Amino acid sequence: MCLAIPGKIKSIELQYGGLVRMAKVEFGGIVKEASLDMVPHAKIGDYVLVHGGVAITIVDEEEAAKSFAYLREIGELDELVAGSQTDRP
Repeated sequence: MCLAIPGKIKSIELQYGGLVRMAKVEFGGIVKEASLDMVPHAKIGDYVLVHGGVAITIVDEEEAAKSFAYLREIGELDELVAGSQTDRP
């Protein structure tokens, strides 16, 4: 199953010669990179839903917390941690 995972933007930088806005997004202690091309107005501190390395929408903190709690409840967070290729902060 493919899920969009909620995370908090920790930093933003331009990559690929300044063509792509990339963010470091934290998912419960795991930090991964995500493209901000679909949410160009996203800023540090915003919560975004990330699918396939792309932030697809901005969500409020309460909605992100609900989604994250549900993922924890169904056991999907363990899979996210196990599959992470980015070091913890």
